[in-house]
Amino acid sequence: MSAPGQGNPAVVGLAGFGLTTLILQIHNLGLCGIGPVLALALAFGGTAQLIAGFQEFKCGNNFGYSAFVSYGSFWIALGIIWMLNHYKIYTLNHTDVGFFLVVWTLYTAIMWVGAMRVHGAMATTFTLLLLGFIGLDLAHFGFPGLTKPTAVILIFCALMAWYMMAAAIYAQVFGKEILPLGKPWISPDPEPVGKLAGESA
Repeated sequence: MSAPGQGNPAVVGLAGFGLTTLILQIHNLGLCGIGPVLALALAFGGTAQLIAGFQEFKCGNNFGYSAFVSYGSFWIALGIIWMLNHYKIYTLNHTDVGFFLVVWTLYTAIMWVGAMRVHGAMATTFTLLLLGFIGLDLAHFGFPGLTKPTAVILIFCALMAWYMMAAAIYAQVFGKEILPLGKPWISPDPEPVGKLAGESA
């Protein structure tokens, strides 16, 4: 959300979230090393997404504020964990990372409910993200074979984030809706008949 005359911070937040999620899944599929993921986690998925979240605060959008600041922090925290492990300050193990992912799964579940009231594209993105976190949880607690299938789910999640980013950019550039976002999965409660008729309660 943004006020008239302001840029929409979601176009940066969604870009950072989508791109960093995508490069991590490319890594999880064994196609690239951890270096590009770490750099993007700190710079784009982390710092840029944090800034976008702070701008959402100014727009009065609590959903975007919470999501972008929180997932920006997620990427920075994950990058710190990798660096601590690399420099032997902290020894990385699957259980520790697993619990790190579990608490983020719980946060994502809360946001998923709210996403269903935004629009269909947001609901789809958070559904895929929640499934992805659950898959990663299981992969870190005894089911490593789920890592690659989960990577595919999260690739679609990243692409959905980019879809929403493109929808916001194109709507402004072309002056009309180009990419539909779909109806909310949870519809607004209908107004009482008295309210619709303009009567006082």
